Amino acid sequence: MGAAFLMATSAIGPGFLTQTTVFTWQLGAAFGFVVLISILLDIGAQLNIWRVLAITERRAQDLANDLLPGLGYLLAALVVLGGLAFNIGNIGGCGLGIQVITGMDTMYGALLSCGIALFIFWIKEMGYMLDQFTRWLGLLMVLLTVYIAVSSTPPLGEAVRQTFWPSVIDTKAIVTLVGGTVGGYISFAGAHRLLDAGISGTGQLKMVNRSAVSGIIITGIMRSVLFLATLGVVAKGFTLDSSNPPASVFRIVAGMAGYRFFGVVMWCAAITSVVGAAYTSVSFLKTFHPLIQVYERWIISFFIVFSTIVFVFLGNPVQLLITAGALNGLILPVALAVILVASVKKKLMGAYKYPVWLQAAGWCVVLIMGWLCAVTLMAWLK
Repeated sequence: MGAAFLMATSAIGPGFLTQTTVFTWQLGAAFGFVVLISILLDIGAQLNIWRVLAITERRAQDLANDLLPGLGYLLAALVVLGGLAFNIGNIGGCGLGIQVITGMDTMYGALLSCGIALFIFWIKEMGYMLDQFTRWLGLLMVLLTVYIAVSSTPPLGEAVRQTFWPSVIDTKAIVTLVGGTVGGYISFAGAHRLLDAGISGTGQLKMVNRSAVSGIIITGIMRSVLFLATLGVVAKGFTLDSSNPPASVFRIVAGMAGYRFFGVVMWCAAITSVVGAAYTSVSFLKTFHPLIQVYERWIISFFIVFSTIVFVFLGNPVQLLITAGALNGLILPVALAVILVASVKKKLMGAYKYPVWLQAAGWCVVLIMGWLCAVTLMAWLK
């Protein structure tokens, strides 16, 4: 549980903070329903992905190629595309953090952070130290958010009622939250870390299941606390700053000290996410050709620089952070469907008989997310 808690605190990145705050601002107490549904969908997706990869002892792209030659390349392309979207948003999150701390324009903050991210990536010891520091900052952020949630006295009765009987259902919010939690490379990265640690095979399924579910539940609890903190502020009639909504929540309740602390946490979380997303995205490609593995560090560096260039041209970090989650939510049904098809192939699963109830739960996630994605896309095209 301790490892799951640290993993969950590290998930409090710029996308997590921005998406939760913006949708609470837009939907009010009805966002509680979005949080509940997203947690259930997250568990159904992550439990299946981690379990199948652990049993087959294969990375996702290799498993897909074993299932159907060429399918792994398609899956890798989708994951890398989603990782790029995340990384552009993460660079924007760095800019937002620097802006809160120093007042610097987000574009210049992003450019500065790009250079720092490259330095951290090439000096491994720095990356490890910053990652550990960010995790403990995340714990302090949770405590501060709990304080804000209590101080803002949110309408708990209304929040509970609308969690189960919402006045409005926002499909884009559900797709974005699911995509931001288990979409794209995120679930695969967690499963791949277990494989790297030697946690695989049917004998390790209890640990795999526990890690998959506990991480999602702890993250969901943290999101619920931030939801209540923001709801309390919004319900009192305060208007959030559209250029950085989560930062304004902390400034309204905790003053400038809370505001500056938020900036430090957001920047640290964003900069470690920039390096992590780039590394994990490129890892989906390196098994395809030996040259990719030889020049892996340079490709990762290019990935970070390219993400920064795209952000400089696009701007609007808040919108990018929301779009990144939505895009990865669109990728999830395809990726999960590949895993579920593989789960019934004897040549991949060996003698292990995959639970019917778990496969049914997985296909329910595919169908629900597929429908939500279709509705969201039609809304975008109008």
